Amino acid sequence: MPAESHVESHFTSSETVRDIVIGMADGLTVPFALAAGLSGAVSTTTLVVTAGLAEIAAGSIAMGLGGYLAARTDREHYFAELERERKEIVELPERERQEVADILSDWGLSSEQAKPVVEALSKNRDNWVNFMMKYELGLEEPEPKRARNSSLTIGISYVIGGLIPLLPYILISHPQMALVWSIVFTLIALFIFGFVKGRLTGAAPLKSAIQTALVGGVAAAVAFLVAKWIA
Repeated sequence: MPAESHVESHFTSSETVRDIVIGMADGLTVPFALAAGLSGAVSTTTLVVTAGLAEIAAGSIAMGLGGYLAARTDREHYFAELERERKEIVELPERERQEVADILSDWGLSSEQAKPVVEALSKNRDNWVNFMMKYELGLEEPEPKRARNSSLTIGISYVIGGLIPLLPYILISHPQMALVWSIVFTLIALFIFGFVKGRLTGAAPLKSAIQTALVGGVAAAVAFLVAKWIA
């Protein structure tokens, strides 16, 4: 019988999920708190919708810019460390060889087993540097478009998240009734978001959904109380 091919399935988009989580979490809680805080101070939802949309626009830009700068910083840090490692294998080769041996020792290899590996790596500078970057410093080269993609993902996720608690205020003219539906919409969105996140990352979907709803609900409640206190 022909052997069945074994295909491993691993999740490789953790950075994208992280950006979506950042954008959606803030988008769901901050506009909700603003809208909820204004609900008791106005007679119609017009002002709530206007202020909410303005906050979503400003928040998505600020969050997206933050994601862009963070990704740019990661990339700059990687190349600064890369240059340092290249310099060290030229100026301090024996110390760098010992560091390779130490890493291999931590993996359970004896000195005799590690020696040929160290010698093989030290004959190829690119492989040597890449080994040190990954296993000594724990760094991998960021994607060239990471900064742009991160900013767009966070910004768009913030907009989507922000429109969910604001939607009842767009559809309903009575602020207090809109607030009740906004709470319902926000909790449902947090639950669904947590469930999908769990499926994508390999975690238990139901557990992830409950945790996300609880944590997001508490964050939204605290933000609401602060907004009410200030208002």
